[in-house]
Amino acid sequence: MSRTARRTSHGVRSRCHDRHVIEPVHPDELRVSDPERAAVQEKLRRAVAAGQLDLHEFDTRVQSVWAARTRGELSRVTRDLPEPPPEPPSPPPLGRWFSDDDAGTAMRVLMIIWASVAAVNLVVWGLVTVTSDGGVYPWWIWLSVPGAALLVLYVVGIGRPRR
Repeated sequence: MSRTARRTSHGVRSRCHDRHVIEPVHPDELRVSDPERAAVQEKLRRAVAAGQLDLHEFDTRVQSVWAARTRGELSRVTRDLPEPPPEPPSPPPLGRWFSDDDAGTAMRVLMIIWASVAAVNLVVWGLVTVTSDGGVYPWWIWLSVPGAALLVLYVVGIGRPRR
């Protein structure tokens, strides 16, 4: 069998496009892309945040990362670094009162309905009180019962975002 013809697992001879290549490329000799370089740079950034590298060494290694042409060169940049701990999950954004699940949606709708009804009742009671001569019974106080029930459900955790 000649140098350019090889047998595959099926027994069929295949020819390479280059007469001088007889073996496949080793994984460390494969060319790297910009997204791979950016991923290694991000790993170096996390190593600086974890205190594993100082800024001077970080700068030197980032220059090596962007100068690297093969995966072998790229892997040598981070070979001595342990795998950094995973980043903690980000907390829910501030100002988010209800979760995104069905319970959060139900609580959001119920709170909007309750707040709207309470506001209308307060305005009507205020107008009646101002236009009448005597004191008017504060019937709007009875709306505190469903409001308190919604508050208890929220405090228990129904519809509240997970922290």
